[in-house]
Amino acid sequence: MNLPLPAGVDTTGYRLGPPQRAGALTMVPVFGRAYPGIAPPRSGLKLSRVVTYGQVELTNPATSGVAIVPLHVGYIQDAAQNHALCRSAFIAAGQTLRFDDACCVQESQGGYLAERDQWFFILPVELRAAALRLRGTSQYSKLWGDIAAFNARHGLPARGHLEQVLTRKRAVLTQYQSRLELLDGQLGALFFIGDRLAGVEIAPDPVYFAEVWMALVCFAYGPAAWFAAPGPDVADPDDTFTAGTLDGVRAALERRRRRVAEEVGEWLARAAWRLGSPGGPGSPGGPGPTGEPGSLGELVEFVEEERYLDLRLSTVTGAAAGGQVVTDGSRLVYASLFAAA
Repeated sequence: MNLPLPAGVDTTGYRLGPPQRAGALTMVPVFGRAYPGIAPPRSGLKLSRVVTYGQVELTNPATSGVAIVPLHVGYIQDAAQNHALCRSAFIAAGQTLRFDDACCVQESQGGYLAERDQWFFILPVELRAAALRLRGTSQYSKLWGDIAAFNARHGLPARGHLEQVLTRKRAVLTQYQSRLELLDGQLGALFFIGDRLAGVEIAPDPVYFAEVWMALVCFAYGPAAWFAAPGPDVADPDDTFTAGTLDGVRAALERRRRRVAEEVGEWLARAAWRLGSPGGPGSPGGPGPTGEPGSLGELVEFVEEERYLDLRLSTVTGAAAGGQVVTDGSRLVYASLFAAA
């Protein structure tokens, strides 16, 4: 299986591990070469303050290393409205950056947590395409309608209150953190909801990914998997084994692993994430050297948003998928891509 990323983004050295499954959520771990000098998002990035509705400040308190703000990160906090960001960004060591295009995810006061319980999340995948479209728009209530529709689809009150899922269902959602195992050296993952590719998340290094892991698995992809709520897996005749025979158990487990890996490989092969060609050959967003399509759905745009030294932050938008990526030349540094519908 190959990483579904834009052609021209160098993924040399990356490899996929064996799939893991928890109900409707399947996670395929990604391993690869680490990119040094990036501040991790929990220990190296701090929410300084909420200036006012729709305006938040983040600080990189480190003495060295740039922070890559996780795409669509949000904060549940005490004594201020809960907000999420619509975009990623670079923050240099010792610097503070104000986001004027943040979105309030709590339509009215209430639902705050005690200070000891403050934590960050990533927007649920069903809201991420809308949030990406709204980057650069300074209107704190801009996501309330989408949040209300998200809640209504899942039988909750149709209000712009994301905490109806994230905080009130937190105990259920955090189970995904223990049911899916974060592996040593893992710096990314592919996420499937049912048989559909829902997201590709690649971090600069394993420390960064470990710090964003809970926000991704529990809150970005957990709600969609929880709402899908499939019944128990149907037993496969090949999984039968002689009771009390250790060799039989091992053989059955190995058959199951092979079957799941083959199944996930088929899902990825038929994913609707194909590459358009808005750029030149070999460039991010452009066709590969042969002109053949790559693997990221009918791109409308691959637009560079900002730079920090050799790093480039670009936005990917298309009918099937969207998100943002960070590259150093052609080398992949960070990616957060998700199904657009």
